[in-house]
Amino acid sequence: MEKLKPKLFSVMKTYTKEQFVKDIISGIIVAIIALPLSIALALASGVSPERGIYTAIVAGFIISFLGGSRVQIAGPTAAFATIVAGIVADKGMAGLAVATIIAGILLILMGFFRVGSLIKFIPYTITTGFTAGIAVTLLIGEIKDFCGLTIVSEEPLIETMDKLMAVVKNLGTINWQAALVGVICLMVLILCQKFIPKVPGSLVAVLVGIALVSGLKMNVNTIGDLYTISNKIPTPEIPDFSWKLIQGGFRDGVTIALLAAIESLLSAVVADSMVNSKHRSNMELIAQGCGNIASALFGGIPATGAIARTAANIKNGGRTPIAGMVHAVALLLILVILMPYAALIPMPTIAAILFQVAYNMCGIKKVIYLCKTSSKSDIIVLMTTLVLTVVFDLVVAIEFGLILAVILFMKRMSEVTDVEGWRYIDDEEDADSLTLREVPKHTLVYEISGPLFFGVADKIMHIAFKEDDKCVVVRMRSVNTIDATAMHALEELYESCAKKKVQLVLSHVNEQPMAMIKKAGFFEKVGAENFCKHIDDALARAKQIAEA
Repeated sequence: MEKLKPKLFSVMKTYTKEQFVKDIISGIIVAIIALPLSIALALASGVSPERGIYTAIVAGFIISFLGGSRVQIAGPTAAFATIVAGIVADKGMAGLAVATIIAGILLILMGFFRVGSLIKFIPYTITTGFTAGIAVTLLIGEIKDFCGLTIVSEEPLIETMDKLMAVVKNLGTINWQAALVGVICLMVLILCQKFIPKVPGSLVAVLVGIALVSGLKMNVNTIGDLYTISNKIPTPEIPDFSWKLIQGGFRDGVTIALLAAIESLLSAVVADSMVNSKHRSNMELIAQGCGNIASALFGGIPATGAIARTAANIKNGGRTPIAGMVHAVALLLILVILMPYAALIPMPTIAAILFQVAYNMCGIKKVIYLCKTSSKSDIIVLMTTLVLTVVFDLVVAIEFGLILAVILFMKRMSEVTDVEGWRYIDDEEDADSLTLREVPKHTLVYEISGPLFFGVADKIMHIAFKEDDKCVVVRMRSVNTIDATAMHALEELYESCAKKKVQLVLSHVNEQPMAMIKKAGFFEKVGAENFCKHIDDALARAKQIAEA
């Protein structure tokens, strides 16, 4: 069983000075990368810029210290942006804090109850679909700032479709100076990623954006125009734990917990493949829970493993959780020293950074590949999850996507499960065949192939026999599992046979079906002598019954 032990405690046994130096360098570089991203994601989440950095500092440090991965870097991510923005607009920061703490408690419980391994049962098409959907919602939400649109609304625009309609209605208010800054910053990001990938493109874009707007005195909104910037060190903020907030925040907490678990474990799996390691999934969930609780108590927002920052850590030599802890400490120093200058960052620059995040997140190549190579049912699940994420929200998308995936999976399983009778031939028809078996008179043989579950249980009742039949042999060598509905169908088949004085004989019943049969009392009802290990034994038993 997987150990509930932080990876840090394991790697420190063989830790060296050389690796310590590499971890420090990597941690500082990742902090520089995380700074503009944390600010951008905080603004996309509808909170003040410093709260994104609080999250990266507090949650980032705790998740690295307690985590089950060697190299995971945690902090605010794009996956949470639209969810958090909705919670803040509806319930305020107190509601977000309560929901995040609930999510943290759920994540800790998931880790202690070893739920980490169960995340793999969420189909790849669903994770790809909602990830692409989140990317689309993030992109739509940033069009306003990228183009400098003036959108006046009586109530905050929370739903993605409302934001899209508002953008379409107010396209005439575009600020061409803001759009120019946004386009230039986006080009800087693309060029940096393509030609100088080791240089943090988001930091370069921020410097270029500040130079353009401040140097040319452009009429473009900056962070300082819209938000009050604070460089104070995060301190504990105990939220108001009213029963109303807890009731209202539970559903949001479940959403945050589920998404944090999926995102962090996906990131850890990707990291494992890059460093040839193996993470401890349940310990990682516990760390994510502790990190999110601490983030909420220190004024932060939900956090999870960030794939891009984790990859940057690996590429820069980080190989232990020390790098993640250094990244958090470095961000704390940056917060105190440089945070006041964040007021100069133009909003179109923030939007451009989030455009790139959305593009990298959406996995357009994966979506196209799946649409080209997957079955129709998988494509339906993928596109349904994507569309529902954009039109409604993540919870609806995952719930409906899972239900649809399960239904389509059961349909596929029912198509491969069959109950088929043996074909009887004359001696002259295939006299030379060595594979034919002699079936006793007054005996029918049926073979079941595939899992027996409620979706195919009715096929058992297709077994039919004539008035002069004395025995029905059911061969079950290809049945690896059986459920209660199929068990009930077998009992009905036995009752039908008993009424017509036909003996039921079962051949080659596998381990799980046999355990189910014995638990239901069916073994004693049919009789131990009528359960045969091999088809030849079953045919011999049928011959005895027919001759009797």
